[in-house]
Amino acid sequence: MSSNTTNLSLSHGVNWAGFTAWASRAFDAYVARRSRIDQIQALDAKSDAELAALGIKREQIVQYVFRDCYWS
Repeated sequence: MSSNTTNLSLSHGVNWAGFTAWASRAFDAYVARRSRIDQIQALDAKSDAELAALGIKREQIVQYVFRDCYWS
């Protein structure tokens, strides 16, 4: 029978403050990229004629902005 013993210190060399700051910045960047509110507001500001030229109706703006998230 064999026995293995290791002495690991999980806190040794780990900069948790730096890691949490990085994770927070990464999450904020992700949310900013995924945010589509500005696109919705820009389309909503257009006239019905401008929207018609794009081939969408006012009630379809949200679906148009999120069209890549839906199954085809």
